[in-house]
Amino acid sequence: MKGDYQDLVDEISALLGAPATLEDRDFGLIAFGAHDSDDDTAMDPVRTRSILTRKSTPAVRAWFEQFGIARATGPVRIPAAPEAGVFRDRLCLPVRHRGIVLGYVWLLDADPGPAPDRLASAMEVAARIGGLLAGEERAGADLSRELRAVLTAGRGWQYDGALAALGAALGPDAEGVYALLCLAPWPSGDAPSARLAPGTAALCTLPRPWLPDGGATVLAALVRLRTPDSPGPALTAAERLRAAPVRTEPAAAEPVAGVAEPSRGLAGLAHSWRQAAAASRAALAEPRLGPVAQWAALGPYRLLTALPATAADDPAVRELLAPSHTELARTAEEFLDHAGQAGRTAAALGIHRQTLYYRLSRVEQLTGLDLDDGEHRLLLHMALKAARL
Repeated sequence: MKGDYQDLVDEISALLGAPATLEDRDFGLIAFGAHDSDDDTAMDPVRTRSILTRKSTPAVRAWFEQFGIARATGPVRIPAAPEAGVFRDRLCLPVRHRGIVLGYVWLLDADPGPAPDRLASAMEVAARIGGLLAGEERAGADLSRELRAVLTAGRGWQYDGALAALGAALGPDAEGVYALLCLAPWPSGDAPSARLAPGTAALCTLPRPWLPDGGATVLAALVRLRTPDSPGPALTAAERLRAAPVRTEPAAAEPVAGVAEPSRGLAGLAHSWRQAAAASRAALAEPRLGPVAQWAALGPYRLLTALPATAADDPAVRELLAPSHTELARTAEEFLDHAGQAGRTAAALGIHRQTLYYRLSRVEQLTGLDLDDGEHRLLLHMALKAARL
């Protein structure tokens, strides 16, 4: 499908004698034509950002939309605005299907500009692009519903029926190799376009109660792979989808992505979803694992994420996990992370050894655990890690 868009963009570029870019209605880049490297003015900051990051900022979007491009049925000329990073005049060709705008083709404008007959031909090509986008949106919406049904169904006939429906929608591709992704927290209930991540078969949003308040939505993505030992497309899709949300608040958290182990066919999707969700939970709890965490690389978090939510509420560590003992809990976790080596732990915390020994004695007093006992250490270490989740 991506090749189809590229061919049509190149056709418009040839018709109008200028490099063109194609964006969806949310200003996400889909395809772009070749640019003449000898023309320094062909790449102003707005176009450069669009190509490099595959999206535009909300300010740029607002600037262009004020010229009525979302309502226009024909070419729209937009003047340069250096203060907004738009150094050259633009020509916008709205991409519509059955009266609905689905995207935009952008070209750098010149005086006197393309002849009317060539503009008319370019708009015909834009209409063909609109047909492709509409068909893709319909297919994506259907698959979104089917994927959500699979991931929310319980065991038994409901799950089997949802799985069969998803398989029928995918057709022959249902027997291919897939990786399931979980991106969390997701900032809204809307799934982005699958075009943001080539190879993505379906996207849907789901509520996840294990996330912190205000971030209870996650995004699920089913990504096609060439072989089970080639997770590259899934990792690429994860990075592109992570960049998709537009953060309306500077403090809003960027999503992390959990990647399940690849599997052939759809039969193991429920298991893959548990892996993907576990990987995203672990990446949120332990930033060093992210921002894209593969389940196979989680180490002990593969077991910790399988524990019930109450696992950290063990009587022995309950008082240690109180807010008033945050520093002691951190000291204990560093000590256990460093295999009980006092010198390395003190260096990591930036404290004197005697201070470390005093804090560890306080940990033993609060918990009743003996840090010279291997099983006591294991209990404390698991409880501290589980508390992060």
